[in-house]
Amino acid sequence: MNNRRHFLVKSASALTMTFIVPSLLSSNAQAKKPLDQKVTDKKSWGMHIDVDKCADGCTACVDACNEENGLTGFGRPETDSQWIRKIKIKDKTTEKITTMPMLCQHCENPPCCDVCPTGASFKRVDGIVMVNQHTCIGCRYCMMACPFKARSFVHETLTTQNTNAPRGKGCVESCNLCVNKIDHGSDTTACEDACIKSGHNAITFGDLKDSNSKVRLAIDSNSPRRLRDDLNLKQKVFYSNI
Repeated sequence: MNNRRHFLVKSASALTMTFIVPSLLSSNAQAKKPLDQKVTDKKSWGMHIDVDKCADGCTACVDACNEENGLTGFGRPETDSQWIRKIKIKDKTTEKITTMPMLCQHCENPPCCDVCPTGASFKRVDGIVMVNQHTCIGCRYCMMACPFKARSFVHETLTTQNTNAPRGKGCVESCNLCVNKIDHGSDTTACEDACIKSGHNAITFGDLKDSNSKVRLAIDSNSPRRLRDDLNLKQKVFYSNI
């Protein structure tokens, strides 16, 4: 009798788990349901940067990017994995020194994609250039092809990551215009939000195809230029007062 009772108790526990586990899985599935809208070419994401408003010594955009994508910590050198960085350029004729943020320029004709042997570097139909961490073999051809030095290589073993920005040792990575935020309905990037919060308002992001968008209005009223326009890459990042 004792053996039979033990068997029934053990079976009841197993049945209880059978009902509890699907309930938990169902809850998670609802929390991570597929996004409502697919990526289309109806939007073309881009950015305008007014370098006259970019303050020397300010790192708000860099810090925000690092936090958003989990690029800090892990004992890495500061020279590794920076998706946006501040640089200084000097006009040889006027001696003017300009401080500006540098990031992936999200080219319409991206050389990084042209040289990638596996197709890991790719451009979405909405203009965002990305890296597929699953198919990147770490050859770094894209890093050599990028004229803006906007890509970095992950040398370190990553023990903790932000779930919204998966990364991998031995892979190349770069700015993806906060694609996780965009795909969830946002129309701002972490760097833009931080720049606005700092009071400088140098960065403006939005849909280039929308004539009434904030980025389109900023571009139309400032006569900006693309970096290395002679390469005919047709970047989606524009700079004013440079």
